[in-house]
Amino acid sequence: MSPFVVTYPPLEQITQLKDTSVTFHAVLEVPKTLAPGSWQLALWHSTGSYNGRKASWVETPFAPSGQSDFPSTLHDPADQLMRLHFTVNLTVQSMLNFTIKFRQGPDHDWRWVRNEQGLGDGYIVVDVGAPEGSDDEDLPDLIHGLNPSLKWSSHLSQCPGTRLWTIEVPVDGAKDDDNSTFSHVPLGIPWGGFLRWFALVRDWSPWLAPRQGRSTVELDKDALLCSFLSSKGKHLVLLGFAGINNAVDGMTLFRNDEFGRVTIHIRNDSAKAGSGTVLVAVGDNFESANAAVMYHARGLVSTADRAGESSTKLEKLSDNVEANWYENWYDGLGYCTWNALGQRLTAEKVIRAVDALADNNINISNLIIDDNWQDIDYHGDQWQQGWNDFEAEPKAFPNGLTGLVSEIRSKHKNIEHVAVWHALLGYWAGIAPDGNLAKRYRTIEVVRGEDSSRKNIPLGGKMTVIAKEDIHKFYDDFYRFLSESGVAGVKTDAQFMVDTWVSPKVRRELIQPYLDNWLLASLRYFSGRAISCMSMSPQIIFHTQLPRGRPTMLCRNSDDFFPDVPSSHPWHVWANAHNSLLTQHLNILPDWDMFQTTGAYAGFHAAARCVSGGPIYITDVPGQYDLDLIKQMTGVTPRGRTVIFRPSVLGRSLDQYVNYDDLSLLKISAYNGRAVTGTPIMGIFNVSGRPLTELIPLARFSGVLPSMWYVVRSHQSGKVTVPVQTTSSASLLTASLDNGGYDILSVFPLSLHETESRGRVYVASLGLVGKMTGCAAMLNHSSDLLENGRLFISTRLKALGVLGIYISHLPELSIQDEFMVTIQGQPIPPHTVTVNRMDSHVLDIDIESAWKEMGLEAGWSNEVEVKVYLTLEK
Repeated sequence: MSPFVVTYPPLEQITQLKDTSVTFHAVLEVPKTLAPGSWQLALWHSTGSYNGRKASWVETPFAPSGQSDFPSTLHDPADQLMRLHFTVNLTVQSMLNFTIKFRQGPDHDWRWVRNEQGLGDGYIVVDVGAPEGSDDEDLPDLIHGLNPSLKWSSHLSQCPGTRLWTIEVPVDGAKDDDNSTFSHVPLGIPWGGFLRWFALVRDWSPWLAPRQGRSTVELDKDALLCSFLSSKGKHLVLLGFAGINNAVDGMTLFRNDEFGRVTIHIRNDSAKAGSGTVLVAVGDNFESANAAVMYHARGLVSTADRAGESSTKLEKLSDNVEANWYENWYDGLGYCTWNALGQRLTAEKVIRAVDALADNNINISNLIIDDNWQDIDYHGDQWQQGWNDFEAEPKAFPNGLTGLVSEIRSKHKNIEHVAVWHALLGYWAGIAPDGNLAKRYRTIEVVRGEDSSRKNIPLGGKMTVIAKEDIHKFYDDFYRFLSESGVAGVKTDAQFMVDTWVSPKVRRELIQPYLDNWLLASLRYFSGRAISCMSMSPQIIFHTQLPRGRPTMLCRNSDDFFPDVPSSHPWHVWANAHNSLLTQHLNILPDWDMFQTTGAYAGFHAAARCVSGGPIYITDVPGQYDLDLIKQMTGVTPRGRTVIFRPSVLGRSLDQYVNYDDLSLLKISAYNGRAVTGTPIMGIFNVSGRPLTELIPLARFSGVLPSMWYVVRSHQSGKVTVPVQTTSSASLLTASLDNGGYDILSVFPLSLHETESRGRVYVASLGLVGKMTGCAAMLNHSSDLLENGRLFISTRLKALGVLGIYISHLPELSIQDEFMVTIQGQPIPPHTVTVNRMDSHVLDIDIESAWKEMGLEAGWSNEVEVKVYLTLEK
């Protein structure tokens, strides 16, 4: 096995730093048979600037580190390997690029990491001096060659440390009812050159997907959002604003030309001339600049003319929605029939599926009856079929929806919500022209265009849809019927169809009424229990998903989960993590789609859903479940309800400029709880196709403060670091994942207690240690050193399980003699309190077993309070 080198700062990536003094860390993984201390590493680095200039290179040797200065090991190397740690300090003035070479000793040849591992140079950018976008610079200084025909103006940004502009691009009105007007103009080149770029493109009509690149922007599809990293570590973010009832009905997107310039592409569906809008922000970090354009876009939406009848009704209905359904709808485990049962649904299949779940003690709260329960005309393929009538297909569902829902609810009390799927326009081709619905409501015939990026999906041709005059009545009647049938929510799919209509007149007259009346009906009849799906079209994003002042809805965050396409699994998680960079700022809860708990990537998907902050629902074939994996995602409350553990801050990619094909772990950052006292979370996923090891600094976790002490726990290995601060070598975390591997790292702030006999004692509640995001099971935790010298640790939890408590001096203590643990004020059986088998500093309290043995009941509260009393003074 060849030696393997991993560094921090990493190779083939750009690392932004605030300090000119940089410590390089390198971990060399070698066979134990070659481990004598003769290994040598050298840093080969440039002394000039990048940007295409000729740079001189110099060599600086690494020095081996002592064992006490090693990074923390969260994942052990293979048995036949060992790790050696090396460091070197450098001063970086503004930017530096570097690589690594190594050899076994002076008598051996040097080997370059580029040749051995395929890793290119790493880059370090130090943020020094006045920021680009400071008061003495304006938009032409940031976008070189800025098109002089464009009108731009600066605005006050809502994000500190950023500057904000809008660019108005004139466009003529549509010349006739069947042809939109387009404007395609060059914008310029950010800074005249950049190091990296990131974009979210319209992968096809319903979905966004990420793209990344280096010094030249190359967009294969139209982009809604773009970001560029300068050689001075600044981020320039562009957002194309699409506003219904704004100057332009249509969309504003980005492309590039053969000269490397970003170009603006506008489609105007309005008969009136107007302007497309581009929002521009610059800042020291991507998150701030990204937030600046999104906040301003929300302001544009809120100040637009939205005083119509639909807006008033939405506001009134939103005021009446009770918040108590949120936990049940968002936090219960869900089950969807789509991949599990396929499209040929029957009542019998659905009943068998929920019975099988119950037989395996899988207690779902939400059941989604997906595509094909409806009474449709089986004419042609799926994309050409229309909807006949509200009631379920008579042969497949002989007792109708009412009979099916009633049977499910009577047999399975744990199922609180039964939701059904339908397309925004009825079915994939709208309404069946000869069906009962077409006879009850006024309809019109519209024409869909093909989507060239999805040639295997024949969208083109005519379809029948409800006419504008009857959209409100149609949705009101339909959702009343569903509600009276016992249905409690909807998954409204195929929303992008409204953007496929060829006629701009049809688009501008029907898109807003369909979206508004769907929202009105979902609020009126289901209190907003709706999943918006296939709706990542710009008009829908800015009109339906961005505005506040209404309940947060679930919204699908990416293209589908495809269980039978192996290559799709890592990409699915990658796309969701990057799409969340945009959707985190919308008034939605991103839904990363259903998945199956069996298969090669089952745990990979499960971990991604846990860190996403969104819902979790499975689509397992009846009888084919991984019960252990389901237990890692869920817990049982004192009242017996199964819940998931959602971080309070949504998960999103931490490295927006890293390409999918780069040899780098995908890092998804999330957070749970209050600032300072909460838990930073990072999900790490290997999408590369080969095993990877990385060094991850503690400082990269969101919400970590340099002044505080922490421990970091790996869900996969169960290992916990020693107490660390961001300045210590041990705060550098060594993580190793096989191809398709994953882990969730949680960072717990430590409480420090000074004692006379034991000195400093560090304590932290780790949440439910058997759960992927068990930290999110904690509702509150605290520790206090009492006057009598006893340490009191209190933790309130939303579910049962094994509570982990980190105590730095636990190896010195006797559980039998120096601990007392209570649940709901009662001492628990001694055998339910043990030392964790992976780390002797962690106390495991099996509150689930104790709860059952003690015969406890929830009473008025759905929480469990665990108190630990510990004698510290000798």
